Amino acid sequence: MSTLTSPGPGTADSPRPAGALPGAVRPAHAAPAAGGPVTAWSADPYTVALRTGRGPLYLRRDDGWLLPLDVERWCEAPDGADLTVLRRCRGSVLDIGCGPGRLVSALAARGHVSLGIDVSPEAVARTARTGGAALHRSVFDSLPGEGRWETALLIDGNIGIGGDPAALLRRMAEVVAATGSLIVECAQAEADVDERCEVRVADGRGALGAPFPWARVGPAALTRHARAAGWTPAAHWTVADRCFAVLTRGTGTP
Repeated sequence: MSTLTSPGPGTADSPRPAGALPGAVRPAHAAPAAGGPVTAWSADPYTVALRTGRGPLYLRRDDGWLLPLDVERWCEAPDGADLTVLRRCRGSVLDIGCGPGRLVSALAARGHVSLGIDVSPEAVARTARTGGAALHRSVFDSLPGEGRWETALLIDGNIGIGGDPAALLRRMAEVVAATGSLIVECAQAEADVDERCEVRVADGRGALGAPFPWARVGPAALTRHARAAGWTPAAHWTVADRCFAVLTRGTGTP
């Protein structure tokens, strides 16, 4: 899972996967908000959960509301719902907030040029250990091959990155090729939310990360934000209570 800013370098000297799309890397993009997201995802309790491969782990609002994070699933091989995403990936694939790298590694095994980005050093290291390529980078930093990725992924709730889905979708329009697609996982269809909030990573036992902005959107809200940012909804489906959508730039195909 990725967040707003990254202490990693934003230069063309950063490593890239073998066969990655060439091209100049643009100057770093400013994130839409500042604060503590890097600390939140780079230290306990998130790092501990990734190292052990176990939860419990939550996003916690100040009012006590908790959103469970499925660490165990993230650290395992792709499940049936994930496979429906992998089958829709075309060409080179960028996974935004790749976490421990299950999708990046699976894509590499399928022969895709694939790269994950994440602001958690532990997530990047774990991705490398499972055969994937990843950078310690935020989506709002300069990225290799900007404007040339054929598929990008915002899975496991990562449409919430930065607490501003519209800004994130506009940024993704800069990253993805004009004929490319963006695959997004949103909140379940029966919970059509459009929420902005401040959260912390929590382990349910008292440990808390730094506060940072987050968002949750359901399918209808995703459609509204996507169209406003120049994306065209091309497909949607639900598997195992997980809800997905494919967005295109208007000339791509899902």
